[in-house]
Amino acid sequence: MDIISPRQTDIMNMLRQDGRVGVEELAELFKVSPQTIRKDLNELGDQDLLQRVHGGAVLSSGVKNFEYEARRLLAVEEKRRIGVLAASLIPDNCTLLINIGTTTEQVAIALRGREGMLAITNNINVVNLLSGTPNFEVIVAGGVVRPTDGGVVGEATVDFIKQFKVDYAVIGTSAIDEDGSLLDYDYREVKVAQAIIENARQTILVADSMKLERSAPVRIGHLSQMDFIVTDQPLPRKLKNLCDEHDVIVKVTDKTSLPRHTP
Repeated sequence: MDIISPRQTDIMNMLRQDGRVGVEELAELFKVSPQTIRKDLNELGDQDLLQRVHGGAVLSSGVKNFEYEARRLLAVEEKRRIGVLAASLIPDNCTLLINIGTTTEQVAIALRGREGMLAITNNINVVNLLSGTPNFEVIVAGGVVRPTDGGVVGEATVDFIKQFKVDYAVIGTSAIDEDGSLLDYDYREVKVAQAIIENARQTILVADSMKLERSAPVRIGHLSQMDFIVTDQPLPRKLKNLCDEHDVIVKVTDKTSLPRHTP
């Protein structure tokens, strides 16, 4: 790997913290021209350290996902708000499936304290978040545990999920294509996510707007299969029209306030 400059190092640190950087903001921060920043971003992009997008850059996606702890640091506040809003759509006394993801974990956090809940999950982190919570029964799927993120995957996990029919599924995705395809990196994880969608009466997709700027190689399904999408920014017109066409309800978080659940 080539040696990067101190300014480029600072840019990468900002990317790891915020998930995205803008050319104009960086130029103002470092007191250099936008052309200089574009050169920095291009050089970092040539080393596969970031991915250039219109007006700036995001962390490089490629064919591998970010390390799980790094993903926890991306769009932290946005994910928290998405979690609270998504949880407000789920009533007490219901059953749900929750899959792998840092945003789905935020939904689990927001659901703590609910009454009469049963959660089935292939996410060890969700198990840790919800186990011991009063009035919340947790069932963990069997299968192979990925050491990188605590996700339980594989054919045994798919077979386990297929035993259930729940009220709600809460799923995440690594990327949303402009045609509405929901994408991920691990074929085994995708098979589990597909089983979760198939075995829920209603499905809630939780995805921050960064997912619109990324790509991944494996197809989970399509936005039209969702009942709700909860995100932090209004969808591009093409995706919004697609949601309207298929009666997918789009919920966008309010930056000034958080919703309260009404039983």
